[in-house]
Amino acid sequence: MGGGKAMNGTTAASIGKTVCPTCGLLGSPATDRACRRCGTPLHLRKPHSIQRAWALLIAAYALYLPANLLPIMETRSLFGVQQDTIMSGVVYLWSSGSWVLAVVVVIASVAVPLVKLLSLTALLVGVQRGSRRQPLHRTKLYRLLELIGRWSMLDVYVVTILAALVQVESLASILPGAGVAAFAAVVVLSMLATMAFDPRLIWDAADNPQTKEITL
Repeated sequence: MGGGKAMNGTTAASIGKTVCPTCGLLGSPATDRACRRCGTPLHLRKPHSIQRAWALLIAAYALYLPANLLPIMETRSLFGVQQDTIMSGVVYLWSSGSWVLAVVVVIASVAVPLVKLLSLTALLVGVQRGSRRQPLHRTKLYRLLELIGRWSMLDVYVVTILAALVQVESLASILPGAGVAAFAAVVVLSMLATMAFDPRLIWDAADNPQTKEITL
Protein backbone atom coordinates (compact mmCIF):
# COMPACT_ATOMS: atom_id res chain seq x y z
CA MET A 1 0.00 0.00 0.00
CA GLY A 2 3.05 2.32 0.46
CA GLY A 3 2.00 5.76 1.65
CA GLY A 4 -1.55 5.36 0.32
CA LYS A 5 -4.76 4.54 2.10
CA ALA A 6 -5.75 0.94 2.70
CA MET A 7 -9.22 -0.47 2.13
CA ASN A 8 -10.05 -0.31 5.87
CA GLY A 9 -9.07 3.36 6.11
CA THR A 10 -5.62 2.71 7.59
CA THR A 11 -2.73 4.74 6.21
CA ALA A 12 0.97 3.96 6.39
CA ALA A 13 1.56 7.06 8.53
CA SER A 14 -1.12 6.01 11.03
CA ILE A 15 0.83 2.82 11.80
CA GLY A 16 4.21 4.55 11.80
CA LYS A 17 5.34 3.35 8.38
CA THR A 18 6.65 5.27 5.40
CA VAL A 19 8.15 4.54 2.00
CA CYS A 20 11.77 5.41 1.29
CA PRO A 21 11.75 8.27 -1.24
CA THR A 22 14.86 6.84 -2.93
CA CYS A 23 14.38 3.08 -3.28
CA GLY A 24 10.73 2.60 -2.24
CA LEU A 25 11.40 0.19 0.67
CA LEU A 26 8.79 0.29 3.42
CA GLY A 27 10.29 1.31 6.75
CA SER A 28 9.50 2.69 10.18
CA PRO A 29 11.07 6.06 11.14
CA ALA A 30 10.44 5.27 14.81
CA THR A 31 12.84 2.33 14.74
CA ASP A 32 14.86 2.96 11.58
CA ARG A 33 16.25 6.47 11.23
CA ALA A 34 17.58 5.55 7.81
CA CYS A 35 16.46 3.17 5.08
CA ARG A 36 17.90 -0.31 5.60
CA ARG A 37 18.48 -0.70 1.88
CA CYS A 38 19.99 2.61 0.68
CA GLY A 39 20.62 4.62 3.85
CA THR A 40 18.28 7.54 3.01
CA PRO A 41 16.91 9.27 6.16
CA LEU A 42 13.29 8.28 6.82
CA HIS A 43 10.54 10.70 7.85
CA LEU A 44 6.77 10.30 8.01
CA ARG A 45 6.54 13.72 6.37
CA LYS A 46 9.12 16.05 4.84
CA PRO A 47 10.84 17.84 7.75
CA HIS A 48 9.79 21.51 8.11
CA SER A 49 7.93 21.27 4.81
CA ILE A 50 5.65 24.27 5.34
CA GLN A 51 8.39 26.53 6.73
CA ARG A 52 10.79 25.77 3.89
CA ALA A 53 8.09 26.15 1.24
CA TRP A 54 7.01 29.52 2.67
CA ALA A 55 10.59 30.80 2.82
CA LEU A 56 11.25 29.89 -0.82
CA LEU A 57 7.85 31.17 -1.93
CA ILE A 58 8.29 34.57 -0.23
CA ALA A 59 11.71 34.93 -1.85
CA ALA A 60 10.14 34.17 -5.26
CA TYR A 61 7.45 36.80 -4.64
CA ALA A 62 10.12 39.35 -3.69
CA LEU A 63 11.92 38.80 -7.00
CA TYR A 64 8.83 38.64 -9.21
CA LEU A 65 8.46 42.42 -9.64
CA PRO A 66 12.19 43.02 -10.32
CA ALA A 67 12.08 40.20 -12.85
CA ASN A 68 9.37 42.03 -14.79
CA LEU A 69 10.47 45.63 -14.20
CA LEU A 70 14.25 45.41 -14.57
CA PRO A 71 15.84 45.29 -18.04
CA ILE A 72 16.28 41.79 -19.41
CA MET A 73 18.66 42.91 -22.12
CA GLU A 74 20.84 45.86 -23.01
CA THR A 75 21.47 46.70 -26.66
CA ARG A 76 24.60 48.71 -27.41
CA SER A 77 25.22 50.16 -30.85
CA LEU A 78 26.60 53.25 -32.54
CA PHE A 79 23.28 54.94 -31.85
CA GLY A 80 23.56 54.51 -28.10
CA VAL A 81 22.35 52.11 -25.42
CA GLN A 82 18.80 50.73 -25.24
CA GLN A 83 17.41 48.74 -22.32
CA ASP A 84 14.35 46.51 -22.69
CA THR A 85 12.13 44.83 -20.10
CA ILE A 86 9.82 41.88 -20.70
CA MET A 87 6.82 44.16 -21.16
CA SER A 88 8.65 46.54 -23.50
CA GLY A 89 9.60 43.47 -25.55
CA VAL A 90 5.94 42.45 -25.63
CA VAL A 91 4.98 45.92 -26.83
CA TYR A 92 7.67 45.73 -29.53
CA LEU A 93 6.42 42.35 -30.74
CA TRP A 94 2.79 43.50 -30.73
CA SER A 95 3.52 46.73 -32.64
CA SER A 96 5.65 44.86 -35.19
CA GLY A 97 2.78 42.47 -35.96
CA SER A 98 4.03 39.40 -34.06
CA TRP A 99 0.83 39.14 -31.99
CA VAL A 100 1.01 35.39 -31.40
CA LEU A 101 4.57 35.57 -30.07
CA ALA A 102 3.64 38.54 -27.89
CA VAL A 103 0.84 36.51 -26.31
CA VAL A 104 3.21 33.56 -25.79
CA VAL A 105 5.71 35.80 -24.00
CA VAL A 106 3.00 37.27 -21.74
CA ILE A 107 1.67 33.82 -20.82
CA ALA A 108 5.05 32.11 -20.34
CA SER A 109 6.95 34.96 -18.71
CA VAL A 110 4.28 36.86 -16.74
CA ALA A 111 1.08 34.84 -16.22
CA VAL A 112 2.44 31.31 -15.63
CA PRO A 113 5.01 32.24 -12.93
CA LEU A 114 2.39 34.30 -11.06
CA VAL A 115 -0.22 31.52 -11.29
CA LYS A 116 2.35 29.04 -9.90
CA LEU A 117 3.10 31.30 -6.95
CA LEU A 118 -0.57 31.96 -6.18
CA SER A 119 -1.51 28.28 -6.51
CA LEU A 120 1.23 27.15 -4.12
CA THR A 121 0.18 29.91 -1.72
CA ALA A 122 -3.37 28.55 -1.76
CA LEU A 123 -2.11 25.02 -1.02
CA LEU A 124 0.02 26.21 1.91
CA VAL A 125 -2.77 28.31 3.39
CA GLY A 126 -5.20 25.39 3.05
CA VAL A 127 -2.85 23.04 4.91
CA GLN A 128 -2.19 25.54 7.70
CA ARG A 129 -5.92 26.15 8.13
CA GLY A 130 -6.53 22.41 8.36
CA SER A 131 -8.88 22.54 5.38
CA ARG A 132 -10.64 19.27 4.52
CA ARG A 133 -12.25 20.61 1.35
CA GLN A 134 -11.64 18.86 -1.97
CA PRO A 135 -8.33 17.18 -1.12
CA LEU A 136 -8.32 15.33 -4.45
CA HIS A 137 -8.62 18.56 -6.43
CA ARG A 138 -5.86 20.18 -4.40
CA THR A 139 -3.65 17.13 -4.96
CA LYS A 140 -4.25 17.38 -8.71
CA LEU A 141 -3.34 21.07 -8.52
CA TYR A 142 -0.04 20.14 -6.87
CA ARG A 143 0.66 17.54 -9.57
CA LEU A 144 0.00 20.22 -12.18
CA LEU A 145 2.48 22.54 -10.45
CA GLU A 146 5.06 19.76 -10.51
CA LEU A 147 4.42 19.21 -14.22
CA ILE A 148 4.74 22.91 -14.98
CA GLY A 149 7.88 23.06 -12.88
CA ARG A 150 9.63 20.63 -15.21
CA TRP A 151 9.11 23.11 -18.06
CA SER A 152 9.64 26.31 -16.08
CA MET A 153 12.96 27.10 -17.71
CA LEU A 154 10.99 27.50 -20.93
CA ASP A 155 10.24 31.00 -19.65
CA VAL A 156 13.94 31.83 -19.72
CA TYR A 157 14.24 30.36 -23.21
CA VAL A 158 11.41 32.62 -24.38
CA VAL A 159 13.34 35.64 -23.10
CA THR A 160 16.42 34.43 -25.01
CA ILE A 161 14.40 34.03 -28.21
CA LEU A 162 13.00 37.52 -27.67
CA ALA A 163 16.52 38.93 -27.57
CA ALA A 164 17.44 37.06 -30.75
CA LEU A 165 14.46 38.50 -32.63
CA VAL A 166 15.58 42.10 -32.15
CA GLN A 167 16.98 43.49 -35.40
CA VAL A 168 20.41 45.07 -34.70
CA GLU A 169 23.32 46.22 -36.81
CA SER A 170 26.48 44.14 -37.16
CA LEU A 171 28.37 46.51 -34.84
CA ALA A 172 25.75 46.21 -32.10
CA SER A 173 25.86 43.85 -29.13
CA ILE A 174 23.22 42.47 -26.76
CA LEU A 175 24.03 41.96 -23.10
CA PRO A 176 21.80 40.29 -20.47
CA GLY A 177 20.26 42.65 -17.94
CA ALA A 178 19.59 42.28 -14.23
CA GLY A 179 16.05 41.18 -14.99
CA VAL A 180 17.30 37.89 -16.46
CA ALA A 181 18.95 36.89 -13.17
CA ALA A 182 15.84 37.87 -11.19
CA PHE A 183 13.61 35.99 -13.61
CA ALA A 184 15.71 32.83 -13.46
CA ALA A 185 15.73 33.09 -9.64
CA VAL A 186 11.91 33.25 -9.58
CA VAL A 187 11.71 30.11 -11.71
CA VAL A 188 14.21 28.18 -9.57
CA LEU A 189 12.73 29.33 -6.24
CA SER A 190 9.19 28.40 -7.30
CA MET A 191 10.40 24.94 -8.34
CA LEU A 192 12.21 24.46 -5.01
CA ALA A 193 9.15 25.65 -3.08
CA THR A 194 6.99 23.10 -4.90
CA MET A 195 9.50 20.36 -4.11
CA ALA A 196 9.65 21.39 -0.43
CA PHE A 197 5.86 21.17 -0.04
CA ASP A 198 4.61 17.76 1.12
CA PRO A 199 1.25 17.01 -0.59
CA ARG A 200 0.51 14.30 1.98
CA LEU A 201 -0.24 17.13 4.42
CA ILE A 202 -3.37 17.82 2.36
CA TRP A 203 -4.73 14.38 3.22
CA ASP A 204 -3.68 14.43 6.88
CA ALA A 205 -6.48 16.86 7.72
CA ALA A 206 -8.95 15.06 5.44
CA ASP A 207 -8.23 11.69 7.11
CA ASN A 208 -8.44 13.10 10.63
CA PRO A 209 -12.06 13.93 11.57
CA GLN A 210 -10.86 15.58 14.79
CA THR A 211 -8.98 18.27 12.86
CA LYS A 212 -10.75 21.60 13.19
CA GLU A 213 -10.87 23.65 10.04
CA ILE A 214 -9.99 27.29 10.56
CA THR A 215 -12.31 29.67 8.70
CA LEU A 216 -11.51 33.27 7.99
